[in-house]
Amino acid sequence: MRYVFTPPAVASLPVVGSPERFPVHRIYCVGRNYEEHAKEMGFTGREPPFFFIKPASTLLPVEAGATAEMPYPSLTSNLHHEIELVVAIGKAGKNIRAADAAEYIYGYAVGLDMTRRDLQNEMKKQGRPWCIGKAFEHSAPIAAITPAAQAGDVAKAEIALQVNGTDRQRSHVSQLIWNIAETIEHLSAAWELQPGDLIMTGTPEGVSAVVRGDLLEGSVAGLTPLSVKIV
Repeated sequence: MRYVFTPPAVASLPVVGSPERFPVHRIYCVGRNYEEHAKEMGFTGREPPFFFIKPASTLLPVEAGATAEMPYPSLTSNLHHEIELVVAIGKAGKNIRAADAAEYIYGYAVGLDMTRRDLQNEMKKQGRPWCIGKAFEHSAPIAAITPAAQAGDVAKAEIALQVNGTDRQRSHVSQLIWNIAETIEHLSAAWELQPGDLIMTGTPEGVSAVVRGDLLEGSVAGLTPLSVKIV
């Protein structure tokens, strides 16, 4: 097959303990999925889950043991970090029951949903889509994927982010409003999930701004940690 121009390389992530890489298809994000974060954003209660999408081209792969560099994005003066557990989907499925969700999970990773908060807030005020605040280049730094069988009890794991060695976010995955299986059930009712899809499951409280030179170190217990420097 001939193309008008050379297609871009497939976006992918390293896999713990394997020379193979995980090709990324889509990146789904769950909004306001920890109660305390929902409160700090001005919301309360267990609202129905909602989703937005980052293109695969926003992926910033973080190789094991390395610190990835994220350029400070244009048009913003309020770049926020949001640490998240990432679920990697390994097979296709639609209308997946929560009870069956584990069958579709390939593995887990640590990720950041980087957000141009000032632009997102302006879009909210105008009732417009958030794309400019969420779906920009390098806005999805994600570490190596740990296969599900090696990940331990992710549903109860501690999740944390430090900036320049100081705690910014710290919670437990058990505090998700909609847990991993429920999220997959809701998401697969709207889209047919495909191998290579990633689900960023939401961020706990403590989101705040970072600037050039800051070192972000994220973790979910049992998974490969993430290290990103803002440049």
